[in-house]
Amino acid sequence: MSVTNSRKGRASDGVFGAVEFLREAGESMLRRFVRTHRGAAYAEIRFEASFTRTASAVDGEARDAFESSNAALGVRVRCAAGGGAVGEGFTGVEVGRIALGRTKLAASIDSALAEAFGRARCNAREMAALARSLPAAAMKSIMLFGEVAPSCERAEIVAIYRHDPRTLNPSELGRACREASAEIAALGPEIAYNAVTALSELRHEVFINTAGANISQAFAFSQGDCYVVAAAGGGYQESYDTIGQQRGFECLADDWRDELAPNPGLHRFAVELGRETREVAAAPALKPPDGEVVVVTDPHFNALIAHEIIGHPCEADRALKMEAAYAGRSWFLGSLERNEIGRPVGSPLLWACSDPTLNGYGHYLYDHEGTPGRRVTHIEGGVFRGFLNSRATAAILGVEPNGSARASEAWHAPLIRMSNTFFMPGGSDPRKIIAEVDRGYYVCGHLVPSIAESRENFRISARRVYEIEHGRIGRLFRSGSVIADAKRFFSAIDAVGDDLRLVAIPNCGKGQPMQVKRMSNGGPTLRSRARLGGG
Repeated sequence: MSVTNSRKGRASDGVFGAVEFLREAGESMLRRFVRTHRGAAYAEIRFEASFTRTASAVDGEARDAFESSNAALGVRVRCAAGGGAVGEGFTGVEVGRIALGRTKLAASIDSALAEAFGRARCNAREMAALARSLPAAAMKSIMLFGEVAPSCERAEIVAIYRHDPRTLNPSELGRACREASAEIAALGPEIAYNAVTALSELRHEVFINTAGANISQAFAFSQGDCYVVAAAGGGYQESYDTIGQQRGFECLADDWRDELAPNPGLHRFAVELGRETREVAAAPALKPPDGEVVVVTDPHFNALIAHEIIGHPCEADRALKMEAAYAGRSWFLGSLERNEIGRPVGSPLLWACSDPTLNGYGHYLYDHEGTPGRRVTHIEGGVFRGFLNSRATAAILGVEPNGSARASEAWHAPLIRMSNTFFMPGGSDPRKIIAEVDRGYYVCGHLVPSIAESRENFRISARRVYEIEHGRIGRLFRSGSVIADAKRFFSAIDAVGDDLRLVAIPNCGKGQPMQVKRMSNGGPTLRSRARLGGG
């Protein structure tokens, strides 16, 4: 496996050349700005350069194909006011081809810093005025921003690939989509529609601040998406799935072997989804049984439970109700006094964590505040332990930052986001987990979530549901879903498989304006009890 970074191959071409310029000149630019702007106590810049190539095919015919490159920056300034009040200001902008010229890029950065400084100074004045009107205890709480020490990390992380996304032949990407889509269409008249899309991307980020941080991170992404609609015997099924790795196109061209996140090549992945969709469309719709039943859920289905019921509620900005007005709260934290920290929320067999250091679609080593990413255990033996946080929310919660603040693009302010978030494996063979069930259901593959406002209740639909009778997998059903209260479902888990798998999640949305991030979720096979919904 070869590697590349901004000093090898073509990574210095085009907008990527601006990364090296900022790594060399950015620190002095920031120091000069702080020195010449009274009250400015800290400044940082995030810059990114990206190149993306995509292709798609519909019903065996080539459709859209494009390539694009872009550059963007985001800056943050911290300003002190009287009485110890501190204000922060942020701004971000796409700079595109401006990044090709150092003089114009430097001017754009200076302009952005000035705008952020104006906001920081205004915020500092307002916070100082507010603090004077509040009791001492409340005053301390609004001064927390000034107590969060900035990063001083220095690192260079390279992207890993064999096929450079910038030199990949566009026809190779298009041909892969067209051939896969054509084979799905040829499966039979039951296939009403199919679409196959492939993407290959290179992204290079740099984070620099006045505390001494200078972090360069490069990432390669390759992703395949498939959507299939089938109708058979009066039944109807829509299926959608994604494969993705932080590698070059090689992970789509052939089967990709990885301990935690393997995937078939794009062609086999798409055709297998087509066959499954045709088979499920011909199956009868599930008639929901009365009351709770034994359910065995596979890793793919558990990926969406991990995402919606563990990942999002463990984001500290959501838990602290910073986005409650439009995205909901967290069932783990009613308030700083009334919460689940240190309390049982599930079976002693249940463990869950987020770990950006693992190879997965959510991999990174430093977040967008320059904090090293690390494993965060959310549930330990059924007991809830903690949240993903930023430097600001870590100060509020009185804990160490854990490197979870990230933005989808440099011009957005970082939010707290999942990385590789999953249920941890146990020691049971999945075949034995099923064999021990006298009557129940095997639930495979996730489709659509319906989640309560605090995410403690959920209904998640499955791609396939099989009946289990006397330890054997039986009839296949379509249009099934699992309906459960999170704590009740987690507490009823009595078997955890040894088959941990991470699934690429390409489109996690959060924030206002919306930011979309890539990540991995997953888990092993789980056995619990829940109600089933049907079609």
